[in-house]
Amino acid sequence: MKLTQQTLVAPSVLACDFAGLKEEVLMLNESQADWIHLDIMDGVFVPNISFGMPVCEAIQKYALKPMDVHLMIVQPERYLERFRDLGAANLTVHYEACPHLHRTIEQIKDLGCKAGVAINPHTSIQVLEEVLSMLDLVCVMSVNPGFGGQKFIPSSLDKISRLKKMIALSGSSALIEIDGGVNQTNYASIVAAGCDVLVAGSFVFQADNPKEVITNLKGR
Repeated sequence: MKLTQQTLVAPSVLACDFAGLKEEVLMLNESQADWIHLDIMDGVFVPNISFGMPVCEAIQKYALKPMDVHLMIVQPERYLERFRDLGAANLTVHYEACPHLHRTIEQIKDLGCKAGVAINPHTSIQVLEEVLSMLDLVCVMSVNPGFGGQKFIPSSLDKISRLKKMIALSGSSALIEIDGGVNQTNYASIVAAGCDVLVAGSFVFQADNPKEVITNLKGR
């Protein structure tokens, strides 16, 4: 299925073949992907450890697309400047991990990065009301964060629709990013609900032709 609406696509390298990381990044460079999504997990905020700064540094050496860094870690403010220096164009932190979210968003903006906030499946969009005008990106988790390859939570569609209306009413220009369980059976519905950016991991990297999958996700 191809969509008429143009969509940004951010393949998540969490699902790539790390034995051939350079080749995977070069493939993304040649594809129609818009961003390269990096899921940073600390084993504390989420029940898994993914990768950290050395892998980001390796990706930065070859990436020609903006690096979309998703920090699933506690006290992310400690590392924002370092990830900026490692090439992050977008820095997304979790609402649930930031007791002083307003300050953390300001810190991201001061570093010259686009500021994103992610919310877990159980978190209401209303918690973002006071900071929405500051955001460039809202990442709606459509799985419980921590592991790739999970099934999409169907109620996320309604959450996207409500968030889209909330953004419009607020006058914010924030994009809606969906992260988790994106595949060939649901991506059209996700975009139709109001999503601007699709994060896709296993769906892209386990495909026989990842570039074709990315092209289809963009609606071309």
